[in-house]
Amino acid sequence: MNPRRLTPSMSLLVAFEASARHLSFTRAAIELSLTQSAVSRQVKALESLLDVALFRREKRSIVLTEAGAVYQAEVSNALQRISSASLQAIASRSGGGNLHLAALPTFAAKWLMPRLNSFYAQHPGTLIHVHARIGLFDLERAGMDAVIGVGDDNRPGLIAHHLLDEEVVPVISPALAGALPVNGPADVAQHLLLQVAARPAVWQQWFRDNHVPPSAMRLGPQFELTSHLIQAVASGIGIGLVPSILVQDELRSGALQLAIDRPLNTGAAYYLYVPPERLAFPPVQAFKAWLLALG
Repeated sequence: MNPRRLTPSMSLLVAFEASARHLSFTRAAIELSLTQSAVSRQVKALESLLDVALFRREKRSIVLTEAGAVYQAEVSNALQRISSASLQAIASRSGGGNLHLAALPTFAAKWLMPRLNSFYAQHPGTLIHVHARIGLFDLERAGMDAVIGVGDDNRPGLIAHHLLDEEVVPVISPALAGALPVNGPADVAQHLLLQVAARPAVWQQWFRDNHVPPSAMRLGPQFELTSHLIQAVASGIGIGLVPSILVQDELRSGALQLAIDRPLNTGAAYYLYVPPERLAFPPVQAFKAWLLALG
C-alpha cells in the first residue's frame, strides 16, 4: 500500500477535523481562515486519498458516514496530542512543560488542589492539567501522562508509586445523629447506608470487621462521585463510609461528624500510576518527586 495514503498531509486532516466537528464546510472555513470551496476540496482530496467516503452530502448539509465518525475520533485525538506536544516543546525552552493528569474527581478537589500551589511555587514553568477520571481507561488513547487512583501496585502497563493508604470512616449529619443516635457498631445498621458505586463491598468489610452481621445492612443508593455521596450524607439521607482525607473540611466545620469512631483500613491505597515511557518526561519527574515528598 502506498505509504502516502496512510499519512495524509496535515492540511487535509485539519480541514476534515474542523468540518467533522462543525458538520459544515462553511463554519470550518471561517475557523481556518479559508474559503468554503478550499475546505471542501481538501476534504474531497482526503476522501480520494483514502478511497473512503467520510461525509454524506445531504442537500445543503453534510453528515459523517460511519467510517467518517470513527476516523474523526482518531484524528481529533491525534491532532490534540500533536498540539500538546508542540506546547510542551515550546515550554521546554524555559525548563517547564505540560502534564496531563487524570485523577479521581473528589480526591483532586479535596486533597490535590489545596496543595497544588506549593508545586507551582517550586516549578513555575510547569502546568498540571487535571482531568477527572473514574475507573480504568487507556492513558495513551486519553492523552494522559499519569493518573492518580485507588487500588494496589499491580496495574498492568503502569509503574505504581504509593502515595497514601486508604482509611475510610462512617460519617453522618448532626441532625440525623441526634434523631437516631449511633452508640455502637450495631446501631449503624438502623441507618440507610450510602455507597460509592465503584466500591460496593466496603460496607460489608466494615460490618465484618466490627462483628456485625452484613445481613443486617440497609444498603441505600449508590453514587458515582464521592462528592455527591458526601453531600447526600450532609443532607441527612443516611450514613456514608468515605475516605477520611476527603471529609476533613466537613468534620472541622461541623457539617458532618463521625457516626462512630471506627475507621477501617481497606487495604487499598492511593497511587500515582505512570506509563514506563513517560517516567523520563521532565514534568512527570517533577510532579512525581513533589507528590512523594508530601509523605
